[in-house]
This record gives sequence, C-alpha cells and structure tokens, in this order.
Amino acid sequence: MLQTEEASQAVIFSWDPVWVASVLFLLTYAVIVTEKINRAIIALLGAGLMILSGVLTQQAAIEGIDFNTLGLLTGMMVIVTITKKSGIFQYIAIWSAKKVNADPWGILVMLSCVTVIFSALLDNVTTVLLIAPVTLLITQELKVSPYPYLFAEIFASNIGGAATLIGDPPNIMIGSAVGLTFNDFLLNIAPIIPVILVVNFIVFYFIWGRHLHASKEAKQGIMLFDEKQAITDILLLKQSLFVMALVITGFLFAHSLHLEPATIAMLGAALLLLLISLGEEGETQSETVQSYFAEVEWVTIFFFVGLFIIVYGVEKAGILATIANKLVLFTEGDKTLTTLVLLWVSAIFSALVDNIPFVATLIPVIESMEATMGGAEALMPLWWALTMGACLGGNGSLIGASANLIIAGYAERAGYPIEFLRFMLVAFPLMLVSIVISHIYIYLRYLL
Repeated sequence: MLQTEEASQAVIFSWDPVWVASVLFLLTYAVIVTEKINRAIIALLGAGLMILSGVLTQQAAIEGIDFNTLGLLTGMMVIVTITKKSGIFQYIAIWSAKKVNADPWGILVMLSCVTVIFSALLDNVTTVLLIAPVTLLITQELKVSPYPYLFAEIFASNIGGAATLIGDPPNIMIGSAVGLTFNDFLLNIAPIIPVILVVNFIVFYFIWGRHLHASKEAKQGIMLFDEKQAITDILLLKQSLFVMALVITGFLFAHSLHLEPATIAMLGAALLLLLISLGEEGETQSETVQSYFAEVEWVTIFFFVGLFIIVYGVEKAGILATIANKLVLFTEGDKTLTTLVLLWVSAIFSALVDNIPFVATLIPVIESMEATMGGAEALMPLWWALTMGACLGGNGSLIGASANLIIAGYAERAGYPIEFLRFMLVAFPLMLVSIVISHIYIYLRYLL
C-alpha cells in the first residue's frame, strides 16, 4: 500500500496510479497480441508512458530492468551468430537425415531431436532460425509436405527450451529473478523432457508419420548430399566449439564460481570475438565485430527492456501484490492447489498470448507470495510450475512463443503457410497432454 501512496504523489493530474498502470499495461498487451505494430515499438512506448505519467521515475524504471537476462540473451546471440557461419548446424541436419537412410519419418524424428538438443544448449529461437531452412531444403528434395516437420520442430523447440536455464527466454527471466542455476534446471526440469518428447512422437506418428513416403529417387537425392561441404570454415568451427564448451562449463559451475549467467555468456562472446579478430587490421576488426553485432536480435532485446519497465510499473502501483493475494485467497494458501493452478493457468495463457510478457507479469506475483507460502524454499514448486506451464504452453498456438512465429514465417515464404486454426486444432490438445504429464510429474516430485 505504501508503494501506491508514494506513486500517487507523482502521477500526473493526481490520477490513481493503479488505474494508470493498469490501463497502460492492458493497452500495451492488447496491441502486442494483435501483431499490427512491432512489439518492441509498443513495449518501449508503454515503458516511456509509465515514466511520463509519473507511475515510475526514470531511476526506478532502470531498476526494473533485468540486466542479467539481457546480458545472457545478448551474449548467447553473439556466440551463436558467429558459430553458425562455420556451417556446423547444416552439417548436423544433413548428417542426421542420412543416418536414417533418408526415411521421411526417421528424418522427422532426427530433426526434432536435433531441435530439442540445440534448443536446450543454445536457445529455441536461434535453433529454429538455423533448422527451419535446412528442413525446407530436405523436404523439397524428398518431395514431401514440410508441414509435419515444421510442426514437430515447433513442439521440439519449446520442449527442449524448457529443459535448461538458457533454452527459452521465460527460463532466463525466471532463473535471473530467483537466482536459479543451469544445474537447477537440469535437475528439476530436464528429467521429464524425454517422456514428453516420446509421447509427442507417438502422436505425430499416428497423425503424420505412418503416411510419410518418398520415392527411392528422392531418398537417393538426400543420400548424395555431402554434409562435409556444409562446413565452410574449419578454424572458426574449432574456435566456436572451444568457446561454447567453456561457456556451458561455466554455466554448470556458475554457482560455485559466484558468477551470473550473463557474465559467463558475455565473457564467452568477447573471447570468441577476440579469437576471430586476431591477426586482422584494426579497420577489418571493426567491420567484423560490427557485422556480428548487427545480427543480434536487437528487436527482442529492446522488447525486453520495455517489457521489464512496464511490468515494474504495474508492480510499483501495487497491482501484482493484489493479484497474488486474490490467488492465495482462491486457493486458501494451499501450496499444492496454488502450484497446480499456476501450471494450468500458465499453460493456457501462454498458448493464447506470447509467454514472455506473461512470465514477466507472473514473476513478481509469485515473489509476493513468499511470506504467505512460508519462505523462498516453499515457492520452488511454483517456479517449476511456471517454467513448465509457460514453455510447454507456448506450443498451444502459433502466437504462443517466438519460435513458433519464426517457423511460420519461413513456411509462408516457402509457399507452405501454416494456418492459425489448423495448427491450433492439433497443437492445443497436444499441448494439454504435455501439461497433464507435467502435472503428474510436479505433483509426484514436489507436492506428494
């Protein structure tokens, strides 16, 4: 209540800060969902209005930005941008297709598994940027519809992204807010991921897999692909793999090293930039660095900046604390019920709206439940429920996660548009199956 009273002294025209913050938040969210205007523009405008209206001071707005999340995202984007120039991702995709003798169903499984692994170790957005073009190339050569493959890769990207700290932006945000490590996600979320993946494969097989066929000539065309030709720079490949190994090792030992993930990612990015720039003239170095920085997804970074400020404004107005109290009253403070309700609500809402702003809103709500639930440790099941609900719920529709929209964009440009309702009719029920598995897992492991 004190926060609201302090804010009311500064809000223009002495308007109620709760109403001002609520209206700004809802308007921002509504415009983002329509996708009529770039979401980074809307988030930054909303953030600016939070400050201009007096809900937040400029200093408070800066305090609301989670620089650990931004640093981790930026560092990993730079590392992956450099690494992909070596051709390693195309190499693995072609190698995977040949390992199953170009069998259409086998290729779907292999590309999905590659997507899961890369989504966990890099991030799901970057992974689909790398995998989708190769998938379209392979399916074109096989003369089969790319739709089942792209559908499976959407699911695989969000399933794999749920497994680690760096796999999906919501995990990065939750990990940074709570202080969770790479190992925490590996130990608590990763064990159930193979189960969810296998169940999805079974469903995929009965929907599409048993109907996927290709001629011997088409298969032979795939087998003639030379994956070695995909590697365009051996030295860059060695440098990239070396740095990525160091970064992942750093994530594993971050807690004992007393380092934040952002520090490790940014240091890794700087080291890789140094390695590829050694021996170049000053002007050439500048051009090299600028070219790689230009490929960072700055739209995503600035979207996060605006989003953090907007959500912090809502929090400072006291709205999130009210929501938390209402949720606790609804569940009567029962940790089991609160956790499971959070899992299902997170999944359904993340299917209907982008999971990033949803998670940004829920993090402070859960944090405000600490005293009611009995301390930070008692909140851990809630954090895992939010992680699984948000990441897996993103599979429920095309707008549920950024990775979904990226694949849809590739499909449309290739002449195979993914229709929203057609996708959702299969995706939403299948997403609910994943949440049922998560429900059982969370209950048995944390709540029984």
